[in-house]
Amino acid sequence: VRPRGDPRLLFVNAGMNQFKPIFLGTVHPRSELAQHRRVVNSQKCVRAGGKHNDLEDVGRDTYHHTFFEMLGNWSFGDYFKEEACSMAWELLTEVYKIPRDRLYVTYFGGDSSLGLSADEECRDIWLHLGVPASHVLPFPLKDNFWEMGDTGPCGPCTEIHYDYVGGGRNAAALVNQGSPDVVEIWNLVFMQYSREVEGNLRPLPQHHVDTGMGLERLVTVLQNKRSNYDTDLFTPILDAIHKGCRVPKYQGLVGDADVGRVNMAYRVVADHVRTLCVCITDGIYPGFSGAELVLRQILRRAVRFCSEVLHAPPGLLASLVPTVVEVLGDAYPELTKNKDQIMDVINENEAAFLSSLERGRNIIERTVQQMEPSTKFPAEVAWSLYGNLGFPLDLIDLMLEEKGISLDSAAFTELALGDAKRKAGGPQAGQLKDTNTCLDVHSLAHLRSSYVPTTDDSPKYAYTLGQHGQYEFSPCQATVLMLYRDQSLQKEVGAGQRCGVILDRTNFYAEQGGQDSDQGYMIRLGQQDVLFPVESVHLSGGYVIHEVIAVETLRAGDQVQLCVDEAQRLACMTNHTATHMLNFALRQVLGDHTEQRGSHVTAERLRFDFDTKGPVTVEQLQQVEQVVQDVIKQNVAVHMAEVPLKLARRVQGLRAVDEEYPDPVRIVSLGVPVESVLTCDSEAALQTSVELCCGTHLLQTGAVEDLTIISERQLVKGISRVIAVTGGQARQAREVGQCLAMEVDSVSLRMKQRITSIPEMQNLSKEVGQLTKMVCNTAIPQWQRKELQTILKALQRTANTAVRKLELQQAEEKAQSLLTKHSNQPVIIDTVPADSLSILMKVVNHLCDMSPGTSVLLLSPQVSGEVLCACQVSKNCLPMFSAADWAVAVCTQMEGKAGGSPIVAKGSGKAEGMQGALTTALEFAQSKL
Repeated sequence: VRPRGDPRLLFVNAGMNQFKPIFLGTVHPRSELAQHRRVVNSQKCVRAGGKHNDLEDVGRDTYHHTFFEMLGNWSFGDYFKEEACSMAWELLTEVYKIPRDRLYVTYFGGDSSLGLSADEECRDIWLHLGVPASHVLPFPLKDNFWEMGDTGPCGPCTEIHYDYVGGGRNAAALVNQGSPDVVEIWNLVFMQYSREVEGNLRPLPQHHVDTGMGLERLVTVLQNKRSNYDTDLFTPILDAIHKGCRVPKYQGLVGDADVGRVNMAYRVVADHVRTLCVCITDGIYPGFSGAELVLRQILRRAVRFCSEVLHAPPGLLASLVPTVVEVLGDAYPELTKNKDQIMDVINENEAAFLSSLERGRNIIERTVQQMEPSTKFPAEVAWSLYGNLGFPLDLIDLMLEEKGISLDSAAFTELALGDAKRKAGGPQAGQLKDTNTCLDVHSLAHLRSSYVPTTDDSPKYAYTLGQHGQYEFSPCQATVLMLYRDQSLQKEVGAGQRCGVILDRTNFYAEQGGQDSDQGYMIRLGQQDVLFPVESVHLSGGYVIHEVIAVETLRAGDQVQLCVDEAQRLACMTNHTATHMLNFALRQVLGDHTEQRGSHVTAERLRFDFDTKGPVTVEQLQQVEQVVQDVIKQNVAVHMAEVPLKLARRVQGLRAVDEEYPDPVRIVSLGVPVESVLTCDSEAALQTSVELCCGTHLLQTGAVEDLTIISERQLVKGISRVIAVTGGQARQAREVGQCLAMEVDSVSLRMKQRITSIPEMQNLSKEVGQLTKMVCNTAIPQWQRKELQTILKALQRTANTAVRKLELQQAEEKAQSLLTKHSNQPVIIDTVPADSLSILMKVVNHLCDMSPGTSVLLLSPQVSGEVLCACQVSKNCLPMFSAADWAVAVCTQMEGKAGGSPIVAKGSGKAEGMQGALTTALEFAQSKL
């Protein structure tokens, strides 16, 4: 359910997700995927968040789910409507023996606004198959026209609906009317159009069939039940819920009949625990953004229904995991393997949520107490509860309703819209570039039908090591075959325009396999002084698109010399080889379970995501770096070769990410020739780094020179991300790390000396704070950062404690001398030197502790011209005498502000009004006592 290579998707939400490159024509012609013509599959899907969001519907009815299994059959330019309809009809009526009189089929009834006529071909096929005319029904665009998104492949569809009641009745009037008695079980989509950016439809160069039938609904029909939750996919889970909670058994009630929403809670928990099991197993953990955030909401929704409606003790949700594994484990063995981990993740997140709820309730209580009467609950507090603590909105509303307060909904909506706009800003910014670099389905079809060959990009691997260890890149000449601008193929592009250039061959590396594309320029042959800058390079359906700014008119047929930015390429090669070394080292140190989750290689740095049981320790980080250093020192050869995919997959210990690879595929092996790795029973790949990889690499590992990990953090529970730098940058990071370590040592030594001055100790504390910030934000080895952060944390604690002790000591001395001066007075009003309001307050507190019946107000003039004020009123004088009122009266006299409680208060003002303030203080006290 974790999408591969599609950042716009939160989860795999339909069977067609993995086949998108085929529909869009962008599939690599040498990949396994491109060879498919007819396919059948079962796909795990999650619909929650994003476009297909069933989350809030789950539990209200008996057929919506967040996780479900989608059965599908597919034709990629092979069979079409007739075969698809007849195979579906045969399977349902002859194999599954579903009574024909209970089935109804719908077809697209046309749309005059789009100029589309009714799909009569489809209607006639159903009639020919023997479906009665009264059971073949036309429906408009919204019901029977399927679209992948706002743009892209789309087409009419035909749906098969099942009537649960039957008995010879005609249920045609209930089809597509939301009736629980007549539900859709199978959708057959005929992809024959493409929706363009302008909204118009163009016929697709190749027709495809995409069908989808939910396993849960099919099982309901085959087991003769009325609800998905009554089938054996769910009944064992519902039974397990009943055993663990304090409510009656599940009865399948909905709506008003479901008193107290108990049956809804059963359905929510049963559905959500299946989703949690499948997602956690596939590496999606509850977190704070994207799919992880949606999963967190699913888990929290389930926890609330467990505790609030089912009155179950904490831990019920995790206790259901073994039952889910029993139901789904045979089909998905990975669930059985990860059962304990799933339970741990659920339990930890449930505990965190319950503690967040407690904190949230306290925040709401405190905010309500501080609110002015008859005002609305502040939106920013609600947004913070919702965004930071994951506090459910409906629960905020409920708690406020109990207190007779309402939320400032308009302001809250504004905050939510602002947040959504911010999040949406990122991807949209890059969409304009795609019009020149990502070939659309029609352009790809035109290139193929015009026999424009796919780009030969093998020259990107044409480089050698010179006599003195320098890399020599072979020159490359090419012919412009076609230009691409604003989603259309062109033979000519004018000066000053940005466009995509398709060549017959190229030595530029196109962005793929996690490695950034090359940059550089092209020169037209015979015109050496005109450079066409190449800003980025992309791969689309086997064609390499160079994004170029045409400084002069560029035409198809032009001969060009290609000049790659060699420094940038070499830096990418260094970092890509280093990524393989890092992958190997992590596996050596952390264990074989360490699987790659993603990587990104640029000229500046490398990023690597991987599975982990917990945060990586300082010692492990040092060990990983040491393993890499050893491989660098050995300066082993980097062997690369193309081999058939089938042969490559047999290699024991081969490292590969879960994605489509072209066939033949490229193997990169450190220190061991590829032919040795491929021999039967070879364990070479267990002793060194052997990966499937299309990237460009060094020829010897010594050129990496050095590697240091400068960042390591958990993205979500179970997945860590490291960022590393190599060569000179790694050396620089180590040097900076040493300098910071020396500064930390210096502060440590000064902290051990006996310091009696508060300002001196405060400066030292400030220095520790600045060092902490520098250690956090500077590129230094991560193991060293962790060590220094531990030391600095302890130093900060020591400094804060020392400042507090010195302040208390000073406050005691000042209080003692004031008490001697004003012995046993009911009110003490005076000025006293104090370095801060905190010290002044402590002097006041000490005075009142030494003389419990005395009320005290002290002023302290500062060098800045400000006067600090602190006061405390004896409890014997309440409620007549209020400290807050006293401080306000005094500070107002000094044109300042004050605040506090009836017992203690503080404030400040200007020095000019100090004498008048002392008089006011005395007069105020006398008027109250």
